[in-house]
Amino acid sequence: MKRGEVYRVHKPGGDPREYRLFVVVSRQALIDSKFSSIVCAPVFSSGQGLTTQVAIGPEHGLKHPSWIMCDNLVSVRKSDLTRYVSLLPPPTLAEVNRALKMALDLA
Repeated sequence: MKRGEVYRVHKPGGDPREYRLFVVVSRQALIDSKFSSIVCAPVFSSGQGLTTQVAIGPEHGLKHPSWIMCDNLVSVRKSDLTRYVSLLPPPTLAEVNRALKMALDLA
């Protein structure tokens, strides 16, 4: 498992949808550790183009245009991240990093 990977999760904690996509945003040291969960950003099919949202779509292995929501970070069990979709390319991961800085008000 790597930072920037996209996974499809079945019935994530109370989500009304059958599946939700998540992007792994934890640092690699945490991902590689024995901790059972990591931080992920959910993917939604609609967005407002905010600085905390990153557009992705079919070129990233998705069925339709969507948005990574960096203002809505969640802890996801590693054991739930079994349905790999894709790995974000470096330019998109750089956009995610900028969006996370905005969402967390980091310099």
